[in-house]
Amino acid sequence: MQLLKGQKADVTKGRNLSLLSLRFGWTIGVSPMSLDAAAFLLSGDGKCERDEHFIFYGNPEARDGSVAHSATGTGEQEVIQVSLSRMPESISKIALTITIHEGERLGHYMKDVSGLYVRLVNSATEEELFRFDCGTGFTNETAVVVGELYRYNGEWKFNAVGSGFFGGLASLCTNFGLKVEEESAEAAAAVEEAALPIIDLRKKMVQITLEKKKLTNVTAKVGIVLDITGSMQGLYKNGTVQEVVERILAVACKFDDNAALDVWVYDTHFSRLPSVTEKDFNQYVQTHILNNDAIHKFGRNNEPPVMEDVIRKYTVEQDDGMPVFIIFINDGGVVKPIKKVITASSVLPIFWQFVGIGDSDFEVLKKLDTMEGRLVDNANFIHLDDISAVSDESLYDQLLNEFPRWLEAAKEKRIIRP
Repeated sequence: MQLLKGQKADVTKGRNLSLLSLRFGWTIGVSPMSLDAAAFLLSGDGKCERDEHFIFYGNPEARDGSVAHSATGTGEQEVIQVSLSRMPESISKIALTITIHEGERLGHYMKDVSGLYVRLVNSATEEELFRFDCGTGFTNETAVVVGELYRYNGEWKFNAVGSGFFGGLASLCTNFGLKVEEESAEAAAAVEEAALPIIDLRKKMVQITLEKKKLTNVTAKVGIVLDITGSMQGLYKNGTVQEVVERILAVACKFDDNAALDVWVYDTHFSRLPSVTEKDFNQYVQTHILNNDAIHKFGRNNEPPVMEDVIRKYTVEQDDGMPVFIIFINDGGVVKPIKKVITASSVLPIFWQFVGIGDSDFEVLKKLDTMEGRLVDNANFIHLDDISAVSDESLYDQLLNEFPRWLEAAKEKRIIRP
């Protein structure tokens, strides 16, 4: 059911509903520009009684498990899960908001955002209950109150608000009763970005993501493993793979002291290629892969050998104990023996972030989170049907979603230094 601005709808009445998924989507017209969804858990007087009642990227889950915030691996941007059965009686309303990260400082406004919407989905059945499109009538606002979930006669209802808000997240927090620390003069200084090269814009977007996920003090080696099987041929030739390398290079520039991205390609055979840096990333794929006759190209899948070479590089040739973040690009057909490699490497300082592209089933990769026999969960999988259509903001948010949890677990098990 499509809701109009100001319309109210019954959410739980007549339904067996305990877990509600609020899924947000939008399109940004300025890069780098970062939007964030948040939930304010409000008492009867419309205020947050405690700081922990503000659920956002910096506080992603309520202590009682009633509300959780995360990025989504689908075509949508962010999701807020609400467990209505766990919601304390003291919470009478949940305000759902979207804010632009440092919008005023960076000169980013809601007029640069299109297609902003929220979908209310029954998490148990994946049934879409309601959808609210917020419209495009915004100007220099830097936040939007998208809607409100609220109690009424023992049931939950949704109010489609769609109201712009000036002053961004700080003003929203003040409005809902939370105290906000004053920004320093340095943080409030204007930033001139229009003339920056695309790699610098992407590094800034990575920096924003690192700040959200509290990873700014992390140093790690970064590598990318590229599928070069036959089904990938078109993506190499149309520039998609080159674009992927450039986007991941920005991550390496922020994590690695050498600002270098290590590169492998593989089909039935594999090749370890020269690292890519800001100085030589232009035409890297054409020069080092497509024009390189020594590379075996466009055959069939065989992942374990290249994974073993990744392990060899970071644990034998460069055994310094530094965390390693590997981004593994694949378009389907992964062989099952990778499970043995992932399990065996769970004692090593390597995190495998698999990225599935295209419309394959990815049966093996979808089971990574349930694999047993590992010291820590050292692998994650996201599916991006068309990676070229995913914004930098969304890509970096999804790529770095699980890495912080692995870092904590690896430190606890003394896999990496505390």
